[in-house]
Amino acid sequence: MPNTPTPSWTVGDLTVHRIDEVPLPPATGPWLLPDATPEVVAGQDWLRPDFADADGVLRLDSHSFAVVVDGLRVLVDTGIGNGKQRANPAWHDLRTDYPERLAAAGFPPDSVDLVVLTHLHADHVGWNTRQVDGAWEPTFPGARYLTTRAEREFWAGYPMDEARAQLFRDSVLPVERAGLLDLVDVPAEGLRIVPGLRLLPTPGHTPGHVAVELTSRGRTALITGDCLHHPVQLAHPAIGACVDIDPRRSAATRRALLASLAGTDTLLLGTHFAPPTAGRVLADGEAYRLRPVPPTAGESGPPVGADGAR
Repeated sequence: MPNTPTPSWTVGDLTVHRIDEVPLPPATGPWLLPDATPEVVAGQDWLRPDFADADGVLRLDSHSFAVVVDGLRVLVDTGIGNGKQRANPAWHDLRTDYPERLAAAGFPPDSVDLVVLTHLHADHVGWNTRQVDGAWEPTFPGARYLTTRAEREFWAGYPMDEARAQLFRDSVLPVERAGLLDLVDVPAEGLRIVPGLRLLPTPGHTPGHVAVELTSRGRTALITGDCLHHPVQLAHPAIGACVDIDPRRSAATRRALLASLAGTDTLLLGTHFAPPTAGRVLADGEAYRLRPVPPTAGESGPPVGADGAR
C-alpha cells in the first residue's frame, strides 16, 4: 500500500485526486508529438524542469483523476491496466500498484460509482477490467461506465488492426457484456451528468472525445483527456498527436479550448501532464503557457517505471 499522500487539488468543496499509474518513457514524446522537437521545446523556458528536461525531452505520465461529486465516487479514465497484451512496449504487461493507490486515496474499486471515459484508447480504458481466474472482469463492478455514443459508434465501424481489436476484447467488450457501459449524446454546449460534473465535446483526437468539467462554489477545474497531451501544446496549439483521427479538428478544438480558459481561474488538469500536473492557462503573445499549481495535498514522488527510471 502506498504510504505517501495522494496528490490532490481543492476546487470549491471538491477534492480532485491524481491516481498515479506509471511515468511514460522518454521515447514517448518524439513518437506521440513528433513536431515537439527539442528545438521547439527549448524555446519555452517555462516547460523546464517540470514538463521537459534540459535536453528538450518531454515528460509524460499515465494517471487518472478521482473525485466525489454530488455524492458519487467518480473516476475519470482508467489508464493502461495490468497484464494487458499491447503492441506499445511501454504499455505491455504492466505490473503496477494502481488499485492500491486508488484505495489509498479513498476509492477502493468496489466503492466507485461512475467511470467517465474521455475516449476509448488503450491508455484510457485499461483498468476498466482486471483478470479474474483467466477472464477479464470489470474492475469497478458497482459503477456505470460512461462514454459518448459518437465514440463507441465510431470504433464499431472502424477497420481495427489486431492491437486495437485486442484492447476492445480485454477492456471494452467485457464491460459491455456486463451491461455496465452507458452511452450519452453530448451537445455542443456540453452535458451535465450530475450537478458539478459536465462533459464538454472536444473532438479531433477521436470523434467522440470529451473533456470533464468540475464545478463547486464558483470554482472550476477541467480534466483534459487527450485534447491536450502536454503543456508544449499551449505554446504551439497546432502541434498534434500522431494518433489524432482528425488532426485539423484536433488543433481547432485545442485553440478554442485554450482561448476559453486563458486568464480565467479554471484549473487545468492534464491527463498526461507530469507533476505538478495542474495549472492555469495564461495568454502569452499569440499563444499560451501554463502557470503550474501544485497539489494542495502531498505531492508524492513519481511512481517508478519498469526500468527503474522516471
